Amino acid sequence: MTAELKPGVTSDPTIPTTTEAKSEMSTPPPLLPLDVGVRRLERLLLRDCAPTLSVNGDSPADSPHGGGARAVRRFLSHPAAAAARAHADAIGANVVAECLARLLPGRLGAGLVREFSGDGSDDMELDATTSGRPISPLAAQEAEAYLLGLAVHALWRSGDYAAALALSGTALRHVSLALGTDVRAGHALSPLLGRLYRYRSLAATGLASSEKLRSEHAVAHRMACLRNDVDCQATLLNLMLQDLLMHNLVEEAQKLMTNATFPESASNNQLCRYLYYCGRIQSLQLEYTDAFSKLSQSLRKAPTNTGLGFRITVQRLLVVVQLLMGEIPERSVFFQPGMRAALAPYLQIAHAVRVGDLHVFEEAVASNTDGLRSDGTYTLISRLAHSVVKAGLRRLAVSYSRIGLDDIASRLSLDSASSAEFVCAKAIRDGVIDASIDHAGKFLKSHELVDVYATTEPQEAFHRRITYCLNTHNEAVRAMRYPPDAARAMLEASRGNSASDEKTDEEKAQELEDELDDDY
Repeated sequence: MTAELKPGVTSDPTIPTTTEAKSEMSTPPPLLPLDVGVRRLERLLLRDCAPTLSVNGDSPADSPHGGGARAVRRFLSHPAAAAARAHADAIGANVVAECLARLLPGRLGAGLVREFSGDGSDDMELDATTSGRPISPLAAQEAEAYLLGLAVHALWRSGDYAAALALSGTALRHVSLALGTDVRAGHALSPLLGRLYRYRSLAATGLASSEKLRSEHAVAHRMACLRNDVDCQATLLNLMLQDLLMHNLVEEAQKLMTNATFPESASNNQLCRYLYYCGRIQSLQLEYTDAFSKLSQSLRKAPTNTGLGFRITVQRLLVVVQLLMGEIPERSVFFQPGMRAALAPYLQIAHAVRVGDLHVFEEAVASNTDGLRSDGTYTLISRLAHSVVKAGLRRLAVSYSRIGLDDIASRLSLDSASSAEFVCAKAIRDGVIDASIDHAGKFLKSHELVDVYATTEPQEAFHRRITYCLNTHNEAVRAMRYPPDAARAMLEASRGNSASDEKTDEEKAQELEDELDDDY
């Protein structure tokens, strides 16, 4: 007898069955990370902007996509956006051009990338595994701007700074033309336009020609202020401050910081950068207290799971500013996760300042000169020599009630006793030590220690702590988000309560009688 075979089952196990073949054919191929990112951007824009467009009656082609900036910001912080950027950087700008040609047919994006990436061929092989429907016209402008930014970033990562600079300039003009003269806040193209400005600045820095973009950034910042474009306004202000500090134009950077206003509703990352630049400017201008406050806020607001390089940069400058203020950082600061090797030279310098040995300080600075110059802290650290001398002199004044000027010169590695006398005189005038100089006997005599609670120092410390708590409370209040029309509902409720309270006793008695009559 021959065994009966069921439909879809073959006798040969090596041949796939009909059911298996159908399942294999029905399973869609995996999408590339680039396509996944663009599709997610499309879904977010359609979900957030489509109801607004249907209510206003705007056509898909002429709609400015107002209110979509929040959706774009949410997408840019999603892991899908990071995966798409990493994929574009690994494969190159040609893949971005292919994606533009496939998902956005008829637009200029693919031609722009091919022109500046060195691939001028019009016939590109499309990957069959990533084929799909084009992007919706409601999200076409945003998707094109996002992919153009990825192409610029891919060219910059590959080291082709000239192509990245040229493509970024053309892309900025194209996106700005699409943005038009819309003065409403919350345009979906605003975060993408800000990223294009940032990538263009990176490409210009790679070519050592960032100073050529100063006038362009100034004009763009003025237009962003007129359009109420928060993203571009914050990004361009940080780029201008970065360029001025890179070329050691500290006075110009301070004037820009004083006259320009940073938008309060900007992103947290841009706020951290702005606080860092302000702290760096103020530290170079000898405003150490304000610089310490700005740098502390920047380090506190910086994300803890990413941005390790930025946190290391801020922590280095914060340690130097704290040493210039006469304070010694805690030892745990130098042993934070991922920062131990980067902060090792600053640990040696802090130890030299704490001990007050000028010879040890000079050795620590000389052995790490190249690293300190690359970090941009060498100028500030050179000012610490006076702090080292003051710390050593304070230690000697506490240890000895009377010490000769020759001994001070030998202990602090000074040139002569006369130099020690000048240093002691300045320290007494600045209030570093409480002592007096006997010029005839050539010695320093320390005064008796005074009870610190009999001075105003505890009151000043308490005042600083109260100011810090009040500033933290005010920032928390400003950062609170309220639902829309919440104030209107509360106002209507209060009006209703006040209207009910305004009833007279006679009206209340009449209402009570009516209720009793209804019951009977």
